[in-house]
Amino acid sequence: MNRVIALDGPSGSGKSSVSREVGRRLGFLHVDSGALYRLVTWRARAAGVDTADEAAMNAFVATFQIGRSIQGVDVVFGISGVASEELCHALRTDDVNAHVSVVSRMPGVRTFVTDFLRGLRELGDLIVEGRDICTVVFPDTPARFYLDADVEVRAQRRHLEEIEKGLRPADAAEQDRVKASLKARDDIDSKRACAPLRVADGALKIDSTNMTLEEVIHAVLGGLPAGW
Repeated sequence: MNRVIALDGPSGSGKSSVSREVGRRLGFLHVDSGALYRLVTWRARAAGVDTADEAAMNAFVATFQIGRSIQGVDVVFGISGVASEELCHALRTDDVNAHVSVVSRMPGVRTFVTDFLRGLRELGDLIVEGRDICTVVFPDTPARFYLDADVEVRAQRRHLEEIEKGLRPADAAEQDRVKASLKARDDIDSKRACAPLRVADGALKIDSTNMTLEEVIHAVLGGLPAGW
């Protein structure tokens, strides 16, 4: 069976940068599970579904079709009729940010995304990032990591990322808003009843607050089982 590296952690901890580069070096496909929850949230909002109504969201995901393709090292998700560039920006809007935590704590939505993620294993060896990859989606993989960092550092990283993508202006007030959003998301994700964000038993925890990207990459590569 194809191998899986699982990497959990809060927003802004560096999961995407680390997992994508580890995947490139090992020849593993990179999967961002958060993009799936954002895609479900955005599409539900666009369709006029009440994202606070669990029954409505369960009915929505029961018929929701997600496409997948491989672009370089990334497994990319999409829907018919929407360009990938348009979708990339749509998934990072404040509106999606405001609703994705509510959507992602619904058991029916999480089951939908978990099943979809497990099905990606047929594509090849994977490195999958998220918030319950080690604890729920692939709990049996021997390669499990939890990446964390101080919230101030995570806010700086996320703000810079959004500036580079043209999603936010470069000013201190915007960074404060990013920090507040991250703290709110941390609180929701860690306290939700279904698949809360936590360090899985046996996972290697890496605090990247004072580490360079290369140092974190080496820590992950060094923590893999022998022969990987």
